[in-house]
Amino acid sequence: MKHIIILGDGMADWKVESLGGKTPLQYAPTPYMDALARMGRTGMLKTVQDGFHPGSEVANSSILGYDQEKVYEGRGPLEAASIGVALEDGDLAIRCNLICIEGDHIKNHSAGHLSTEEADVLIRYLQEKLGTDRVQFHTGIQYRHLLVIKGGDKRISCTPPHDVPGQAWRPLLVKAEVPDAQPTADLLNDLIIRSQALLSAHPLNQQRMSEGKDPANSIWPWAGGYRPAMTPLTTTFPQIKRGAVITAVDLLRGIGKLAGLRCIDVEGATGLYNTNYEGKAQAAIDALRTDDFVYLHIEASDEAGHDGNLDLKLQTIDYLDRRAIKPIFEAVYGKLEDFDPSHPHSTLGEDVAIAVLPDHPTPVAHRTHTNEPVPFLIYKPGKPADSVRCFDEESCQAGSYGLLEKDGFIRALMDD
Repeated sequence: MKHIIILGDGMADWKVESLGGKTPLQYAPTPYMDALARMGRTGMLKTVQDGFHPGSEVANSSILGYDQEKVYEGRGPLEAASIGVALEDGDLAIRCNLICIEGDHIKNHSAGHLSTEEADVLIRYLQEKLGTDRVQFHTGIQYRHLLVIKGGDKRISCTPPHDVPGQAWRPLLVKAEVPDAQPTADLLNDLIIRSQALLSAHPLNQQRMSEGKDPANSIWPWAGGYRPAMTPLTTTFPQIKRGAVITAVDLLRGIGKLAGLRCIDVEGATGLYNTNYEGKAQAAIDALRTDDFVYLHIEASDEAGHDGNLDLKLQTIDYLDRRAIKPIFEAVYGKLEDFDPSHPHSTLGEDVAIAVLPDHPTPVAHRTHTNEPVPFLIYKPGKPADSVRCFDEESCQAGSYGLLEKDGFIRALMDD
């Protein structure tokens, strides 16, 4: 049996009064998620282990079965793996956002979602002006980039910028957790201050402001660590001989590479609501023809949650269902209205297990990640269904899998 995980990043949410007390996942039209829930089994998954921040790096690697106590090193090293930056012993790899500062406050974590092409100009400029033998800036995707400090100390406290929109930035500067880490904290704070003067005066940002766009006028380092040790999924699950990850986000590409999966690039994949859903769905379909395991990650709902945009979040959930899950299901099993669950027939010549879930909630009212368990569904052809009829945060609490954690979900999926 082949396996695909379709992940709607940040899709889970809280109940919203204006939606009649429903969550966005309950309110949005999701006929394919609901059908898969009816035909399969459901439950809730604790994706954030106790003591860890509810970041996508924690949640997604947990979904794949990795014990955070053993592998967690922050986002930076994962993004380094994604963009091909080889880390040596003692290299501190730290996520480096390009953010928008307005006055004394953080306006947003994404500099108005500037393009990768624009960001590359600015990151190269920072490397020219601030880079040294010890300090190296590397371009990632959109606002997400990488900073490597040779001999850096990871025992520092950094604030994720998407957690603090509207807050004053100076009190949020990097802090040392132990005295020996103070030089690293001082270096990073100096880079933040110096970057603001350089970026504010850069012609690209001057042009963005003249067009009414947010400038990318500061770096913001966070989530640093050293090279992690992750066992490939092909070792843990021998039935996975070849696997793929499809995503627009460096972080997920890094997790995929360290998990032994190949990364598939899709033209027009943005990580936003305007991502190429059809292209990503087709890439997943093509991968299922050659691979045993596919991890399809779609970021859009998470960004809508960070922006506090309820209408956009509803749209991204609809798009995930209609423009990604529907074509994948139809390519494997045919049209839903013609599908007989008692006699499933895969066009691929081999059954395909389909799982759908978020990695964590990103409530529009909160505008950042939370650590509540998330709903999940697993449809396996020919396997008994449970009593759940809809896919959402409330319905799946009655699912037959109950509450899973650590590697419980991936083992439930892979247990054929």
